[in-house]
Amino acid sequence: MTANASRVLVLNSGSSSVKYQLLDMADGSRLAVGLVERIGEATSRLAHTPLSGDGATREQKGPIADHEAALKAVAAELEADGLGLDSPQLAAIGHRVVHGGLKFTAPTVIDDAVLKEIERLVPVAPLHNPANITGIRTARALRPDLPQVAVFDTAFHTTMPEHAARYAIDVATADAHRIRRYGFHGTSHAYVSRRTAALLGKDPSEVNVIVLHLGNGASASAVAGGRCVDTSMGLTPLEGLVMGTRSGDIDPAVVFHLKRVAGMDTDAIDELLNKKSGLVGLCGDNDMREIRRRIDEGDERAALAFDIYIHRLKKYIGAYTAVLGRVDAVAFTAGVGENAAPVRAAAIAGLEEMGMAVDADLNAVRGDEPRLISPEYARVAVAVVPTDEELEIAQQAYALVSA
Repeated sequence: MTANASRVLVLNSGSSSVKYQLLDMADGSRLAVGLVERIGEATSRLAHTPLSGDGATREQKGPIADHEAALKAVAAELEADGLGLDSPQLAAIGHRVVHGGLKFTAPTVIDDAVLKEIERLVPVAPLHNPANITGIRTARALRPDLPQVAVFDTAFHTTMPEHAARYAIDVATADAHRIRRYGFHGTSHAYVSRRTAALLGKDPSEVNVIVLHLGNGASASAVAGGRCVDTSMGLTPLEGLVMGTRSGDIDPAVVFHLKRVAGMDTDAIDELLNKKSGLVGLCGDNDMREIRRRIDEGDERAALAFDIYIHRLKKYIGAYTAVLGRVDAVAFTAGVGENAAPVRAAAIAGLEEMGMAVDADLNAVRGDEPRLISPEYARVAVAVVPTDEELEIAQQAYALVSA
């Protein structure tokens, strides 16, 4: 790493996409952002936006065969802006890796042994880790001399005590197959809990926060003094809150019932619970804006879906209030949490005895900065804190390679 190297390229590799951002950690600024989607299809698309000059987005449309071709195309776009991967100012490439198991509790420089361990975790993250691995291999091939850092979604939750992390099943079976609650969205929960403490003018070690990451995927966490003590997702991202297409909490016997009575095989049940449940299963839509529009028009299915979503959310707020004992703030974040005022209002409504309330006027305000939406008299602060997972990944990667 050269003396003036302060840039980090953040890569989030999906099965058919690559999201990326180039950040300068000297001041936390973004230099470029982009997305490659539909990799491997004839309709592939790359959208690249340099955040200097006129900031106009450039698009490429046409076949992009694989992740190697995608990253080479990204490198060419960055090069055109004078931000190439061969720049001596590039300090590291930070990779989002969804599952790190118990072994990876912090950002980690990737070598062959680390990559092998990430591969070993594929059975507990079959939808995510393989895509993350593909991105890592491709980036290492392009810049074998540059530190590649894995930042794990699960790492923030490894501070959970055993009584919160373990399922009540046979210990030998659980240990043999690595069955426990890992949690996800960890980079978001870490970032938002710290920003919430800053919003209150306190150090994270002084603050207990319930973080509600509400997007198409949704999760809650109880953060005591900067450490996660419980979270809603489990072995996989299926457990917990009602989500866009995932059921969240469900009686495990439903799986046996569907197999015995409906004749569904494992793959069909997996698809039902992960892709055809949640809001889309309840009312046919997983976009909260559309659901609210339908409610305003008197749609009963949409209204029931919304009520089920809010009911589950309230249950977790109540549960984590009990787990923490003292709550200083509830923070809403991610696409729905940041933008859907009716969700925030409904989730907190009726919790006045727990010290929580929402001011209607403050809640209606939109903005890109962290802000309080609770009235001054509320014992517990209610906040909207926009998440920034890419910045969190860049900060963690840069801190590691700088050290």
